[in-house]
Amino acid sequence: MTSTEPERTEPPTPAATEKIEPARRGRVLADLTPLRMSPDFRRLWTGDTVSRAGQSMTALAVSLQVYDITRSSFAVGLVGLFSLVPLVLFGLYGGAIADTVDRRRLGLYSALGLCGLSVALATAALCGYHRVWLLYGVVSLQAVCGGLNAPARTAMIPRLIPPEHLPAANALGSITQTAGSLVGPMLGGLVVGFWGYQTAYLLDAAAFTASLYAMWRLPAMLPHTPAGRRRGRASVVDGLRFLAGRPNLRMTFFTDMCAMVLAQPKALFPAVAALWFGGDARTTGLLVAAPAVGALLGGVFSGWLGRVRRHGLGIVLAVSGWGAAVAVFGLTRDLWLGLLFLALAGCSDTISMVFRGTMLQVAAPDEMRGRLQGVFIVVVAGGPRLGDFVAGTVGGLTSPAVAITGGGTLCVAAVWLLAAKWRRFVRYDARWPQA
Repeated sequence: MTSTEPERTEPPTPAATEKIEPARRGRVLADLTPLRMSPDFRRLWTGDTVSRAGQSMTALAVSLQVYDITRSSFAVGLVGLFSLVPLVLFGLYGGAIADTVDRRRLGLYSALGLCGLSVALATAALCGYHRVWLLYGVVSLQAVCGGLNAPARTAMIPRLIPPEHLPAANALGSITQTAGSLVGPMLGGLVVGFWGYQTAYLLDAAAFTASLYAMWRLPAMLPHTPAGRRRGRASVVDGLRFLAGRPNLRMTFFTDMCAMVLAQPKALFPAVAALWFGGDARTTGLLVAAPAVGALLGGVFSGWLGRVRRHGLGIVLAVSGWGAAVAVFGLTRDLWLGLLFLALAGCSDTISMVFRGTMLQVAAPDEMRGRLQGVFIVVVAGGPRLGDFVAGTVGGLTSPAVAITGGGTLCVAAVWLLAAKWRRFVRYDARWPQA
């Protein structure tokens, strides 16, 4: 008879805890221990850092090329739609596949597919074949490969790093993600401006060699299967059913949706830049960059996160910090003060992401990690876009100030209402993880 209760892990002994704590005590900067202790993780992290920058560069180049061909902002907006739908669908499906097959092979083949698609873009540009339908098709296929790659890659990390070092590993991952989104577009604009689209695409393909090498060097990563159970076909529905019965893991998604849907002001930045600060596109760029800069700083100064055991409470406080910072931003009319609060919101988001990612990796059994990471991708990809729609609608019906400050306030209220209903989440202890 198979029990439906989540597995319980005994808390570490005091002696074991003492071995961990001295190295962390007083640390402020990002903990590099995962990079030092695991060559496999170090190669995987390095490859991901380089390839993310390349993919961000390609994303900007595709948008510029679509606009160059069509002179239509609507056509550029369709790029996001053509990438979102397959990313959501194959994020879920890719998670199910990652719980069935060798995750190393899935990560390797999907990364090879992404590399090949960048080569296809470069070849078309070199041949002078500029067709919007081709760009839309390649973007869709990139989202498919990305939806297969991300769950497999993320589900590997708990097999490479001990549980006590996962917060540090996830903080390093946040640095990769944020740095890629900042550096990639800047490089993309320069490369396209000086050497053309084909050069940007070729550089992206070359960047993927680091990720391919890292995946190739990994050992086999077949999912663990409980004793007495044969590994078979993994179902997306089974993963969602598992999540429905695990309140702590479910809360990681609920709290993130509070932030991303209720307090996502990005769609209002162009109006805010003009109406509040008398600025232009450059001002909008500063507003967009400020949360990313804060998120990057949150990752760089993340050394203290490894000492936090109450991950559930940390998530509640971090999401509350995001909502509060967004709400105050909606009240200020000083640009630099507004940028400061947006940066604080980005820093809070990094803290929340580190704890949420760690809970998903530690409290979930290995056989379910791929599917839960697939759900994570759907929430991360779809939540902000839904938030843009909510903010734009409320801002259009009322005003940007009402949408931003009201959304931030509602986010704080919603996350504490959830915390009051599921108090076990607030009491969650990383030394005794329960789903």
